[in-house]
Amino acid sequence: MVIDKKNSDKAKKRLVLGCGALVYDLLRLIKQNPTLSEKVNLQCLPASWHNSPQLIAPGVEDYLSENAHLYEDIYIAYADCGTGGALDRVIEKYDAKRIDGAHCYEFFAGSEVFEQLSEEELGTFYLTDYLVKNFHRIMIKGLGLDKHPELFEVYFEHYKKLVYLAQTENEQWQKDAKQYAKDFGFDYEYRLVGTGDLNSVFDEIDIQSL
Repeated sequence: MVIDKKNSDKAKKRLVLGCGALVYDLLRLIKQNPTLSEKVNLQCLPASWHNSPQLIAPGVEDYLSENAHLYEDIYIAYADCGTGGALDRVIEKYDAKRIDGAHCYEFFAGSEVFEQLSEEELGTFYLTDYLVKNFHRIMIKGLGLDKHPELFEVYFEHYKKLVYLAQTENEQWQKDAKQYAKDFGFDYEYRLVGTGDLNSVFDEIDIQSL
């Protein structure tokens, strides 16, 4: 998913280039601070890359190679996200920044909480609002489990628990996440964590606090 505007609209202070799985949270933060819409241009790359991290760094590189010169600064709304440092090499090349952490689960929950969860149960599968809403498309179809259910044991052999790191309070999504945990045979835990460190992509912009 790509949110784009005409080239004439791009000459703004900051490009925020991020994962499509974060689009609704980023838009909500912008809506809370309307001034941001005048100072930030939001672009989102395909959310499906959540399952294909090898595509992230080349995709970011492709976009920045054509558009980086249009902006005063660039913030990448990804963590490392399984790129094994490849994204950081692109970021260094374009003098950009990214969100701290290994993945969105860490920056949503916060490093301390995520470390605690990992210590409690290493074999934990995490969901966010976006992944709960798009569970069948991203997780079931995206991983091929709809056609090859036998792959479940390959992907999830060592998992024992599902933790829903919620950005918003939504009873239906909570019910859905709990059901997914039951379907997978996992223990279930719900944590309302909000957007965590996601708002760091707007750091140093002269606006009222988020």
